[in-house]
Amino acid sequence: MGRPEATAAEPVGSDTVEAVVRAQLSRALGGKRGMFEAAVPTIIFTVMFLSTRELRLALSVSIAAASGLLVLRLVQRSNVQFVVNSLLGIGIGAFFAWRSARGGGDASDQALAYFLPGILYNSAYAVLITVSVLARWPVVGVMVGSVAGDTTAWRADRQIVRLCSNLSWFLAVPCVIRVAVQLPVYVAGRSGAYDADAAVAVLGIAKIALGWPLQLAALGGMVWLLARDHTPVNPQQEPSKLA
Repeated sequence: MGRPEATAAEPVGSDTVEAVVRAQLSRALGGKRGMFEAAVPTIIFTVMFLSTRELRLALSVSIAAASGLLVLRLVQRSNVQFVVNSLLGIGIGAFFAWRSARGGGDASDQALAYFLPGILYNSAYAVLITVSVLARWPVVGVMVGSVAGDTTAWRADRQIVRLCSNLSWFLAVPCVIRVAVQLPVYVAGRSGAYDADAAVAVLGIAKIALGWPLQLAALGGMVWLLARDHTPVNPQQEPSKLA
């Protein structure tokens, strides 16, 4: 694809796919602060809910923590995306727990229900990424194309498609692992094949352990892959050979 002139969406000097992806990942994660803001309120809700079985108390404490982070962002006039995402995640999980309570579920049933949307989300995200790669429209490639100024022409270069497909797999792996670990425990807890309280404890530990630590491990793999080669955004340039 002919390289368009730099626009506000494209960082000047982003001549390679690797450079574009690194810049976009940095924006998407929001750095250390963004990861902190996204993780802490959810961890607080999980720990409070599992230790007290009090939905309202867990919601109040976690929302208070997130609100404090939100106010700080607003005062500093910086991006509130990650705090809002965290509040949204808490809200969806709490809604499922509330629905369980309305249906007559006890504390353990409510706690199990809280984890269901996360399992469903990770399942859907893994399927979406897999389909995108198999269809030769890897999600990372779509991201690169939007930044490069052409959302479709990047697919004409096999090396770009190949690199972006490999990077997309790194995004899918954490989701697959979470579902593989959490879904059997959730089903066993709901069916009575496994003690419900024990299932809740395992799911709570897994939610925290397989959250940002696993995501950071996957991103480390992406950084390693991005450091190996320099694939031009402009396919007319001589691309490097990907191993």
